[in-house]
Amino acid sequence: MRLELLVLGSGREVGRAAIAIKRDSDNQYLLFDYGINFDLDDKPVMPLPIQPNKIRAIFISHAHLDHVGAAPIFYVSSTPAIYSTLLTALLSKIMIADMLRLSGYYLPFEYLELDTMINNIKNISYGDTIEIDSALVKVFNAGHIPGSAMFRVEFKDGGSVLYTGDVNTIDTRVTKGAQLSGLEADLLIMESTYGLYDHPSRNRVEELFIETVKSVVEDGGIVLIPAFSLGRAQEILAILADRMPHSNVYYDGMARDILELFLQFKEYVNQYQLLEKAMRIFTAVKGSDMRKQICKENGSIIVTPAGMLKGGPAQYYVKRLYSNPKNAIILVSYQAPQTPGRKLLTEGVLEDGGPRVKAKVFWFDFSSHAGSSNLVEIVKSIKNLKKVVLVHGGEDSAYTLGYKIKEATGIDFEVPKTGDNLVLEF
Repeated sequence: MRLELLVLGSGREVGRAAIAIKRDSDNQYLLFDYGINFDLDDKPVMPLPIQPNKIRAIFISHAHLDHVGAAPIFYVSSTPAIYSTLLTALLSKIMIADMLRLSGYYLPFEYLELDTMINNIKNISYGDTIEIDSALVKVFNAGHIPGSAMFRVEFKDGGSVLYTGDVNTIDTRVTKGAQLSGLEADLLIMESTYGLYDHPSRNRVEELFIETVKSVVEDGGIVLIPAFSLGRAQEILAILADRMPHSNVYYDGMARDILELFLQFKEYVNQYQLLEKAMRIFTAVKGSDMRKQICKENGSIIVTPAGMLKGGPAQYYVKRLYSNPKNAIILVSYQAPQTPGRKLLTEGVLEDGGPRVKAKVFWFDFSSHAGSSNLVEIVKSIKNLKKVVLVHGGEDSAYTLGYKIKEATGIDFEVPKTGDNLVLEF
């Protein structure tokens, strides 16, 4: 098999996932994800372009913007076939609509193209096999967030490729970990976000998190937990429902809509009863008057986007809570460079020249990506693997992981940069 692989995004960078593959005998590509990143000024950065008529089908792994955010561009003048789980389709509409509301001026598509894309999505489920001309594409749970998928492409005349998207192999409160053992593939296209290090035990992270929240609440402080609206906020609510069910917990912003949506898809949620319980016993925030009142309620816990404090209701709350040393800001999401969350962690302020934050500040690693050792185990578990292509990771992370894989398995790896066109033979 001679395979051509176009890296339209995520080459030696985290996010902006966009990988196109085809055999050299084919005229069109299969495109996996088409995500968006944001620059330091919060302006959208699109993947490299590809003509819609060069695409046979698009497969969306999940609804985070760095995997689906740019996909509506194909529906400006065309309607290519597109596949995702139904949950991913509905979540994508929520996430991209919110992005258009905030950044629409800078985007080359509008709500019309988003609606056209959503209306064209063909819904798939784990275990399904889709026939696309000379290829069979099978769908598997990726373990990243509810509804996330990875795809195995098997060409009818020989050769196979597994695209992981974002992948996690451990069970969390909201998602069952990916099971890759026994899968067969000639080529693995895998994320390398955390190629440099492993995550601590999830049980230990939960224990320390609950101890911290309890200590602040019992001291009469208010706990603010900025969290990604898709996945992380719901996981935190599930943990609190299990471990602190009698607490005064509020959840705000898009975390509300997404919690309601998760509850419509029991088959994709790991500990469904905890999410159901969280919605039943905790309070959804509705309106600015309610937010003002919550900021006066000592001992309350607020779970709200944005996870990096870049926007959303979290900005409102943090401005009212940061000056009281009894309060705490507990970060549970990755904090990108130049974000207020990273500045808070490293400098103790929310913006350059701003006042020092007197509230206690904590960070806990609730990552939904596999760590370095688990990524190596994924490679080990795949039968007859001949090569690994590492994407969706910084250069240091991807190369470090690649050398670990080579040492542990003897399998060669590639770390392409965005814009590269790899030609691979098996």
